Amino acid sequence: TSNWITEHIKTVLEEQGITHQQFNILRILRGSDPQPLSTLTIRERMLDKMSDTSRIVDRLVIKGLAIKKVSTTDKRLVDVNITNEGKRILEILDKKQSEMNSVTKNLTDAELKQLNTLLDNLRSPL
Repeated sequence: TSNWITEHIKTVLEEQGITHQQFNILRILRGSDPQPLSTLTIRERMLDKMSDTSRIVDRLVIKGLAIKKVSTTDKRLVDVNITNEGKRILEILDKKQSEMNSVTKNLTDAELKQLNTLLDNLRSPL
């Protein structure tokens, strides 16, 4: 089921030429805009903690969706901001949110709440 959901969302994201991880980082950057974030902070906020954040950010920079520069407060860190083009891509995807959420169309509100509770229980510490 996880793979099926991921593939569905991947199809929508591919229309804008980004991956699920890039989408996650762009949303994190938009949430902090205009304040830059270090790659370390981005990694901490990501859903997929195993991601190579620096490599993904580099790809976003190449695509013109993010910019990075050496931190003014700590020269060992890199600050990352979303670009206007990155915001534009997210605005397009915001309009497709219902399409991405359509994976749950066969569930009632009560079933969605139950599913959410069950998933939260799975993630709780043993």
